[in-house]
Amino acid sequence: MQSQWELEEQLKKVLNEKRFRHTLGVSDTAAALTMAHGGDLQKARLAGVLHDCAKCYSDAELLAYAQKFQLPITEVEEQAAYLLHGKVGAYFAEHLYGVTDEDVLNSIRFHTTGRVNMTQLEKIIFIADYIEPTRREIPGLDQCRAYAFQDLNLATYEILKNTLQYLEQEQKPSAIDPNTRITMEYYKELSQNTMDKISS
Repeated sequence: MQSQWELEEQLKKVLNEKRFRHTLGVSDTAAALTMAHGGDLQKARLAGVLHDCAKCYSDAELLAYAQKFQLPITEVEEQAAYLLHGKVGAYFAEHLYGVTDEDVLNSIRFHTTGRVNMTQLEKIIFIADYIEPTRREIPGLDQCRAYAFQDLNLATYEILKNTLQYLEQEQKPSAIDPNTRITMEYYKELSQNTMDKISS
């Protein structure tokens, strides 16, 4: 397994400058969230630095890689193949970069879509990808950043809600996986107590 510095040097060669800055931002934000909520700092930084390792490929290339590696492809992913960069990235993380930790691999695999019953690390990478400092300002971002250091479930719910609202407003139904709504409702229920305390 390579060191964090070695991985960063490799990724710097394959990602464009903006994507590489984002990658470092996610790794640093994941570390900050781990320090706030507890967990394995090294795993958080590792998952953060590798989460977009397949983001440099076109939709056609991602689809081809997913087929070549016999990865499961949903109907939504066939229509919006960029969503496959998480699954392809997890494959690369394991087979190119030597990652064996399943929690790290799942954090890369699901960092865009999320899923029901995520581990703490999965939630941290999912959240860090959305709130890291180089992200352009969008409605609700400051609120998500505040929630991230209070309650991971609440931050996950807010991000999923904002993402669905954005896709609906932009009229991109082909990019909405039905599981996203299920996942949003799941985290809404988990964070209900925190929301009640905030509103009271």
